[in-house]
Amino acid sequence: MKLVKFLLGLLKVLLIVVVVLFVVYFWNLDEKLLGWAYQQVNEMFNRKKVDIKF
Repeated sequence: MKLVKFLLGLLKVLLIVVVVLFVVYFWNLDEKLLGWAYQQVNEMFNRKKVDIKF
């Protein structure tokens, strides 16, 4: 009985993990989050144009 409860709990956790990973993959949420973070970093460290002379 304990083994069945454990296996059902494990199955539930694995199913939740698979669904969350699929949603992140399907809607490209990782790329959208990194794009937003990249814009924030660029605003913080805004580079000024520099003439490079050799």
